[in-house]
Amino acid sequence: MDIDDLMRRAIDASCAAQGISSPNPPVGAVIADAGGAVVGIGHTQPPGGPHAEVMALRAAGAAAHGGTAIVTLEPCNHTGRTGPCAQALIEAGVAQVFYGAPDPNPSAAGGAVTLRAAGVEVHGDVALAAVEAGPLRPWLHRQRTGRPYVTVKLAAGVDGRVAAPDGTSQWITGPAARAHAHERRSRIDAIVVGTGTALADDPSLTARRPDGTHLDHQPVRVVVGHTDIPDGAAVRDDAAPFVQVRSHDPADVLAALPDALWVVVEGGPQLIGAFFDAGLVDAVDTYLAPMVLGAGRSAVERTQVTTLADADRFTIGEVRVLDGGDVFLGLTR
Repeated sequence: MDIDDLMRRAIDASCAAQGISSPNPPVGAVIADAGGAVVGIGHTQPPGGPHAEVMALRAAGAAAHGGTAIVTLEPCNHTGRTGPCAQALIEAGVAQVFYGAPDPNPSAAGGAVTLRAAGVEVHGDVALAAVEAGPLRPWLHRQRTGRPYVTVKLAAGVDGRVAAPDGTSQWITGPAARAHAHERRSRIDAIVVGTGTALADDPSLTARRPDGTHLDHQPVRVVVGHTDIPDGAAVRDDAAPFVQVRSHDPADVLAALPDALWVVVEGGPQLIGAFFDAGLVDAVDTYLAPMVLGAGRSAVERTQVTTLADADRFTIGEVRVLDGGDVFLGLTR
């Protein structure tokens, strides 16, 4: 068996758990039978539902006996709304377990010890870098820091302008870029804008398919500021939850989202700047259009940066040229 390849399949499976599993980790699991053939794949279900290992074991059935489990996170060792996954693997007769990240949650950790005590061969830290960079990243971040993983999303021309001097901004990027952004939006827990954006653009802030229909998971829509948002505003319809945080402090915004793992801040420029100034930006999703405006509103407005030494620097995690010529640039710390 190619364990690294099977772990990549487990990571891919965990993508379907993003958004729906919060506040639980979005985990993926693969079960291979004794001959090395994949017989079960699963991911974490919504809170109260089965974890990834149980879903994969259900798919595998009796073929799991004597087989191998590949899981992105160390199998849990506690009983909450569901039973311990370590015990489920033991009862299924799995002979080997390979997991990616160790569980940092003290109440759930210890699955590896329990498995080994039952005679299961256990290997940890498998493809750890890929696991930590995948769908588990926001949950692991919350375990370490106590707050959600925050991504700023920008859509601009190559000169960093998000709107022309007359205020027009639709559409700087093309349909492929918008579809890509909506798919990512369907995997987050909350999307944040300021009252200025909510009132000027009247965005729905929902995750939609290109035909306009809603994707299965919708983030909580958060509007930041003291100005009232009228009842007829798009963000106040019944398509997704709506929260207004009557503050301009980014820390208050995150405190209002106690179960969120991944939060995306979409604007406007002053709100984005406030999150940067507060040191609360962990990643930047940028959609660059092959366009130069040369004037108009900038993507980010900050007051604390006066020299290059004050700038926030990131690592390029992903570069993708999308249909239509727009470029997606994913930056991480």
